[in-house]
Amino acid sequence: MSKLLLIDDDEDVRYSFERIFDSPEIELTTASSGEEGLKAIPKFKPDLVLLDIRMEGMTGLEALRRIRQIDTKLLVIIMTAYGTTQNTIDAMKWGAYDYLLKPFDVPKLKELVAKALEAAREIREGTRYNFSPDNRPILQPEDLESKIVGRSEAMRHVFKLIGQFAGTDTTVLITGESGTGKELVASEIHEHSERRDKLFLAVNCAAIPEQLLESELFGHERGSFTGAVNQRIGKFEQCKGGVIFLDEIGDMTPATQTKILRVLQSRTFERVGGNTPIAADVRVIAATNKPLEQAVAAGHFREDLFYRLNGVRIHMPPLRDRQTDLPLLIKYLLNKIAREQQHEPRAIASNAVKALEKYHWPGNVRELESVLRHVMVVSKGDVILLKDLPPEITGKSLSASPVLSASAVTGEEGVSDIVALARQLFQWARRDPKLKIIPAIERELVIQALKEADGNQVHAAKLLGITRATLRKRVEKFDIKQELSIK
Repeated sequence: MSKLLLIDDDEDVRYSFERIFDSPEIELTTASSGEEGLKAIPKFKPDLVLLDIRMEGMTGLEALRRIRQIDTKLLVIIMTAYGTTQNTIDAMKWGAYDYLLKPFDVPKLKELVAKALEAAREIREGTRYNFSPDNRPILQPEDLESKIVGRSEAMRHVFKLIGQFAGTDTTVLITGESGTGKELVASEIHEHSERRDKLFLAVNCAAIPEQLLESELFGHERGSFTGAVNQRIGKFEQCKGGVIFLDEIGDMTPATQTKILRVLQSRTFERVGGNTPIAADVRVIAATNKPLEQAVAAGHFREDLFYRLNGVRIHMPPLRDRQTDLPLLIKYLLNKIAREQQHEPRAIASNAVKALEKYHWPGNVRELESVLRHVMVVSKGDVILLKDLPPEITGKSLSASPVLSASAVTGEEGVSDIVALARQLFQWARRDPKLKIIPAIERELVIQALKEADGNQVHAAKLLGITRATLRKRVEKFDIKQELSIK
């Protein structure tokens, strides 16, 4: 039996609720003031409170604040005949489950109460979910101190390799899909190495334009090129004695690859425009989400550099291959986000966890963290419910029609619309394995960018947010030269 507590100073409203919720499945008790309602809560232990916002004595908002102090997991629906903007904002800010206007539409009232009671059951399950079947906490205290968590066989293998390689000074190549945590592995190697008291510098080789990457890594002399008004110290020099992490090394141009190879072979480098060798007392850790073997075979990556990097390799498994780690990762990330936002970590309902476990996670742990940050904002109360999850997780369709119009990715919400569109496309691809959506869309984006830039690759690359070298590879891959006049 579900327990409802109605707090309202209007006798007619209390009588109406007694008639509306006269059911063997619901036990209703009423209170005529906020003070009376607060006294009833510890005795009656309701599953849901319906609270009027305007009452004599204690106001509904004050009662809501007091209820949240008594029990943060108790759901409260605010009711009022005065639906002002400020009341709505204040009620939701203080954690109301929902906001109901008088006079009531009885079917909608019953529907909202049913949803709230279901949410209350999920909250109770969420509290139990914090513990494993043998009543031990899912997340151990030592997990909170780690940067990477996981107890699957694949992750135990990663931890073993980190332990084996951390004490050496050899170059390490970390492979794996985007979002699997390659930089975290590099950071863990640094923290367990003899260089842990020195700098750890990460450089995303794909995010820096090719004409600037060499200067970013090795520095430059004054006057070495237009705009070089001062001498610049590069990352290799800044990181003396420490560890430099070269992320997405597969996107480096051949010229920069050659210089990296020289650093690894001779342990020296020169600034751009300089001719004085500088010692490179730096440990190099590289990472890529691309199959470098294929890049070598295609002539896009130097074979000798690949062999230099590939001597010691750690592969980060995608999240779909370590599903047993999901409960641990969910709790870890919820605790991490709570620490950052300086509030208590939230529990999560078991059916919400099951939905997260069924999802494919193409964006891996990074996508999981993004989803949890989203639900921390939209969820009400201290427990994340199934309804708080995005539709692509729960399986609810974003649109009944697969026909996409140009207006779907325009307007003030353009970026979020594009993200939603991408998620929808992914759901279609899951239903039909024959669909090859990414190559088709990627090719079309490159063509449209080149058309917009009148064939100028530099301008087109800026529009796409990639380097010119990456754009050039896409042009060759998709054989676009035949269709456009490219400069």
